[in-house]
Amino acid sequence: MLRITELKLPLDHTEDMLATAILQRLAVKPEQLSGFTIFRQGNDARKRDAILLVYTLDVSLTNEAEVLVRFHDDPQISLTPDTTYRFVTQAPENLSERPIVIGTGPCGLFVGLTLAQMGFRPLILERGKEVRERTKDTFGLWRKRVFNPESNVQFGEGGAGTFSDGKLYTQIKDPNHYGRKVLTEFVKAGAPPEILRVSKPHIGTYRLVSMVEHIRASIETLGGEIRFQSRVDDLEIVDNEVRGVTLASGETLASRHIVFAVGHSARDTFKMLYGRGVYIEAKPFSVGFRIEHPQSLIDACRYGKHAGHPLLGAADYKLVHHCQNGRSVYSFCMCPGGTVVAATSEAGHVVTNGMSQYSRNERNANSGIVVGVTPDDYPGHPLAGIDFQRQLEAQAFVLGGGTYDAPGQLVGDFLAHRPSTRFGSVLPSYTPGVHLGDLSTALPEYAVTAIREALPAFGKKIKGFAMDDALLTGVETRTSSPIRIKRNGQYQSINTKGLYPAGEGAGYAGGILSAAVDGIKVAEAVALAMVGS
Repeated sequence: MLRITELKLPLDHTEDMLATAILQRLAVKPEQLSGFTIFRQGNDARKRDAILLVYTLDVSLTNEAEVLVRFHDDPQISLTPDTTYRFVTQAPENLSERPIVIGTGPCGLFVGLTLAQMGFRPLILERGKEVRERTKDTFGLWRKRVFNPESNVQFGEGGAGTFSDGKLYTQIKDPNHYGRKVLTEFVKAGAPPEILRVSKPHIGTYRLVSMVEHIRASIETLGGEIRFQSRVDDLEIVDNEVRGVTLASGETLASRHIVFAVGHSARDTFKMLYGRGVYIEAKPFSVGFRIEHPQSLIDACRYGKHAGHPLLGAADYKLVHHCQNGRSVYSFCMCPGGTVVAATSEAGHVVTNGMSQYSRNERNANSGIVVGVTPDDYPGHPLAGIDFQRQLEAQAFVLGGGTYDAPGQLVGDFLAHRPSTRFGSVLPSYTPGVHLGDLSTALPEYAVTAIREALPAFGKKIKGFAMDDALLTGVETRTSSPIRIKRNGQYQSINTKGLYPAGEGAGYAGGILSAAVDGIKVAEAVALAMVGS
């Protein structure tokens, strides 16, 4: 088959028009076209009154070789790549050791699933609860202000991505098409098949819950084991090589192949690893606020007269501004038609994040508006970024009234340097609630200055973005991990043999898809090491 990329057609084209466009693009006759499938479908909304659908197509022709020669210099026409996933090895029947995987976020689940599919019977440890019990605990904070430090938005089966927009796209390079395996496994687990072809696939929280359960069942059917409420409190290291873990219960589990896929909020685990001498370094991340607008405003600004078109859905955006003080402000984890959620993992702290359901039909759009920070902003030891986050989160708890309400301020008041006293047309979606006031002390001065400069600049790109009634809610601090557990070419810690840092918490991913892809890579490394050892 041949692959055509960047084939553009009007928004309301017919299927016959798509076939005609293929014939014209390849300069072939109708009888030479055997068939085609849509590999990817997106849109080009740069001209909102003339929105185009953009296709990547796999085409079968009776004269493929001749057409390929004719277009050999055309980067938009090539052979369709083979995206079939092939396992790197299989476990021998007499293999007695089991690999240990710590964490059941997207990374940990795909480490476990891939190892199980290769016959390695992984033992997977999760400090939180299984996903449905975890959901009850999470709602306990959102609805009743009852916080569980071991079962919340950050900790529990499915990881932080379970309570998110469920975005399944990434900008990582993926020459081996691991992302395709991830999407295929998600469809097997109950995701809508359209995620295999839309350019910006997403699932939403409620669908993710059942999908996570399905993946767990697959792992267990293949001989893997998952233990919940099994926090790892210590790591046994002998001669710079891991030998096992100790659980909070006191139980010890032996293994020379241990994957740490703990997510970006396992601060106590990072402290334990650092104390055990595992090499860790500080890395940049970002801090800021969540901003909410009417979703209808974003739709109208992005899609014009086509707002509400069923092929377009709720509009998103991606914004960046480089400020006079040298900082960069950008939109992060934009959630169309979603809600702002309480995402703390520690008592006496307030953290925001964004979440959407598959339908994306809530009244507000929300996004993080965040400022990049670097280790120069939190100098000292490698875990200093965690201390920096904690300071901001504790201050947000105080500004919110000390009840897990989040501090908030209207954009107009924020830009005018005055406290907010009542809501405007945009009502907050964050629960338990939003306590209005002054956000100028919620972040460092340089971050507040940068955001005040960026919001009007964003308003020039999206009319109404800096509207007076838009709502800021603080604080957003968990954009990515503040540390990196450095690893070598075999995906092992550079100074601790048999320890495999993986996923977002270790500093090697950012989002569901990239974390899952990293999980597959780490699983392959573990499998090859175990077969060779």
